[in-house]
Order: sequence, then structure tokens, then C-alpha cells
Amino acid sequence: MTPRSTPRCTTSRKAIGAIPSPFDCWLTLAGLKTLHLRMARHSATASRSPASWSSTRGSARVSYPGLESHPGHAVAKRQMSAYSGMITFELKGGLEAGRTLMNSVRLCSLAESLGAVETMITHPATMTHVDVPAADRHARGLTDSLVRLSVGIEDPKDIIADLDQALAVAGKAR
Repeated sequence: MTPRSTPRCTTSRKAIGAIPSPFDCWLTLAGLKTLHLRMARHSATASRSPASWSSTRGSARVSYPGLESHPGHAVAKRQMSAYSGMITFELKGGLEAGRTLMNSVRLCSLAESLGAVETMITHPATMTHVDVPAADRHARGLTDSLVRLSVGIEDPKDIIADLDQALAVAGKAR
């Protein structure tokens, strides 16, 4: 008698993760119930933050579709009910400023994958794209000073204060 084998298609589906477990499905459904609340908080907090990170605070350029200076602001205003919780900024001081900022945040979590309830920050040049040659990164717009921020649902004052103090430290490192 041969041992019962799993059909080939079931093994493949499990191996590549195309079918979530019942618990993962339950977690997803539970999360969907509060998604609208979390997105409203992400967006509201993010819309308060970028204006405070002007060039005087160590940031050379802030990119957020809610800012009138953003090249896609008019389209975002027309198509979106809120501007999301994602903010990108370029630091004055390049790679070293990025490293310093990452080592100076207290509230923000360093993460290679963004999009959780807590505020997450990444510096692609030293994290997600560290193995990509600088010329290739730069060709794709991923400069050495680029930082990405996924604003969480914490108190906006806490998020702003954390980035303010980290940008001040990074600005001194220039």
C-alpha cells in the first residue's frame, strides 16, 4: 500500500502561498472592518505633517500629493477624498543624513515594508535597495537621501515631534 499523497495542485498552492489559511482570512476580514477608520486617521495625520518639514528642518524636498507644490496635486485633489498616509522626502546631506535620521527616530519603526498601523520609515539606499548599484537607484529616482514614511495612527503631535527631532539631528550631521 502506498502512502496517500497530496494532489500536486494542493502542494503548489500551499508552497507559493496563493491560498491563505483560515486564520489569515479571519484576520483580513477583521482588518477590513476598521480599514476606513484607519485610512482616515493615516490621511488626516499625514496631511498635518509635511508642511512642518520645510527646508529649514533638514529636508530639501517633501513629496506628498496633499501639498499644492506636488506635481500631481491637481489630479490627486480631483480623484482622491484624502491624500493617503505616504510621504517621501529628500534630506540635505545625502546618504549619511539618511543613516543618521534612521538612527535618530524614536517612535517611527524602521521597516522595509510600509503600511501598518504604526508609523514606519525606510531609507531605500541603506535598506530595501542597498544591493542595487547607486547609478541604477538614482536612475529610478531613489537617491541616497530619499526617505519614505508611512504615517501611522499614533497621535499626530508625537509623529511630528519624532520626525522633527530626527531631522534636526540629521541636519547637524551634514
